[in-house]
Amino acid sequence: MRRFGELEQQIMDTAWAADRPLTVRQMLQCVDRDPPPAYTTVMTVMDNLHRKGFLVRCRQGRAWSYRPAESRADHDARLMAEVLGSSADPAATLLRFVGRMSPEELNRLRALMPEPPGGGR
Repeated sequence: MRRFGELEQQIMDTAWAADRPLTVRQMLQCVDRDPPPAYTTVMTVMDNLHRKGFLVRCRQGRAWSYRPAESRADHDARLMAEVLGSSADPAATLLRFVGRMSPEELNRLRALMPEPPGGGR
């Protein structure tokens, strides 16, 4: 499982937060780095993310506009499934993951789980 690079992560975070597809120029205005990256750098990274299947693009006049191929929640869930799928012992990995959760996170997880038949958990 490969993680995003720093600029890739910033671009994906911005794309997930946007309420519409963004052009390279619009994305460049949102990227907060010092010094700011070159237009061509952002364009290349966005094109790479498109080729890897993380961004979808469509024509907007003479430019491309990009939007995420999946929601952040879907992306994160897929990554978690990949980790469990790559584990030699998925049950042990899942137990260790749950063991690292805060009490608040555990309460949220319990609230999301359906009631078992018979009414007891």
